[in-house]
Amino acid sequence: MSATTPPDEQQAAAFRDRLHGPVLQPGDEGYEAARTVFNAMIDKYPSYVARCTGAADVMAAVEFVREHDLPLSVKGGGHNFAGTAVVDDGLVIDCSPMDSVRVDPDARRAWVGPGATWADVDHETQAFGLATTGGIVSDTGVAGLTLGGGQGYLARKHGLTVDNLVGADVVTAEGKLVHASESENEDLFWALRGGGGNFGVVTSFEFDLHPVGPEILGGAIFHPYEDARDALEFYREFTADAPDELACYGLFARVPPEEPFPEAYRGEPAFAFAVCYAGPLDAGEAALEPLREFGEPIVDAVQPMPYTALQSAFDDGSPEGHRWYSKAHYLRDIPDGAIDAMLEYTDPFPGPLTQVALEPLGGAMGRVDADATAFAHRDARYSFGIWPGWADPDRDEEFISWAREFHEAMAPYADGVYSNYLDRDETDRVEAAYGENYDRLAEVKAEWDPGNLFDSNQNVVPSGGDDRS
Repeated sequence: MSATTPPDEQQAAAFRDRLHGPVLQPGDEGYEAARTVFNAMIDKYPSYVARCTGAADVMAAVEFVREHDLPLSVKGGGHNFAGTAVVDDGLVIDCSPMDSVRVDPDARRAWVGPGATWADVDHETQAFGLATTGGIVSDTGVAGLTLGGGQGYLARKHGLTVDNLVGADVVTAEGKLVHASESENEDLFWALRGGGGNFGVVTSFEFDLHPVGPEILGGAIFHPYEDARDALEFYREFTADAPDELACYGLFARVPPEEPFPEAYRGEPAFAFAVCYAGPLDAGEAALEPLREFGEPIVDAVQPMPYTALQSAFDDGSPEGHRWYSKAHYLRDIPDGAIDAMLEYTDPFPGPLTQVALEPLGGAMGRVDADATAFAHRDARYSFGIWPGWADPDRDEEFISWAREFHEAMAPYADGVYSNYLDRDETDRVEAAYGENYDRLAEVKAEWDPGNLFDSNQNVVPSGGDDRS
């Protein structure tokens, strides 16, 4: 891409006239909200935010970026830890207005816009007792979660989100709209399923749906922190041979300051089991019986509930507008040394919002070949995440240092990382995120984005090309 001069006022005005949605610049009403993402640590000032209403707007925005050699980022739902959805001194393609969800209950298919959140999807699909694998916080964006792979409560039963993606409309780096599926632009479709936002702007996702709910067996069981070692050892055994229908998360967090939690425990650190059984309620009760008989919990809140209620159960614990940092690993097991490290770094427990979680993998997602999609880590048994959350900027170094040290202590037990859990300072781990599929991704990148226009992400450098950043 050759360097050009920045757009003048006349060129910017012509660009605005080409779009159906507004183009915001600093000082415009709505600009501050448009440049903001979930993580308050991200404080970037784009020159333009194109609030796109459809593929035509996205195509025009890509052409404008190419004409003027501007930095580019793409924003979907805005639930963005790493801040890659926003860029300084460039253009943000903001797809958040494109939040439509259309369901065909007979075909068990959903067509979803890139600005939709999983709350939007679940609201529409659960009207028909259907769902596909989504995130565990309801305001997670569909686009970001899907393109990175898509872990969630249903992954063990129905596969990752990308395993349920059957087609996508994509605006390419040339500003053209193409369709990708198993029978059309197959290499691009392969790369979209786990390769992140490296290959274009997806303007529509098509998903397979499955019978789920509308009522499932789910909820959380909280145990006192002093029982965490026993709970982790039990968790290791309990999840080793769990049925596909059962997803059981292990979570260090503070006890919520509300009913039904006893006042003496509110705000105190604890270890919780968070579960979803995606099958018949009676079978779920039997599968969860050992878990509910373990120890002396503070609260056992596992019960039949709407699937949508479970999907939003952790929303309050991950509020927008706080400062967040992410560190993560994939684990093939939970050896005693890993348990020792978890206990060492969670006592004392830092901050009011911090979470440390073990996410169960395997099941259906683990039975897909590692090279069938761009998501490579099919043999991982657990994803382990460290997510400090805080409000005071003066404490940034404290929390980030704690997370980095904890992460390093877990490294001997780790094998790779989920690309959606990479933070902005982890460019050296991108190849580990894509694993053995990185070289093929670089080849697909060279075909579809040889100039690395889409580089504000967990970036794959095109094979034989240059890193634009």
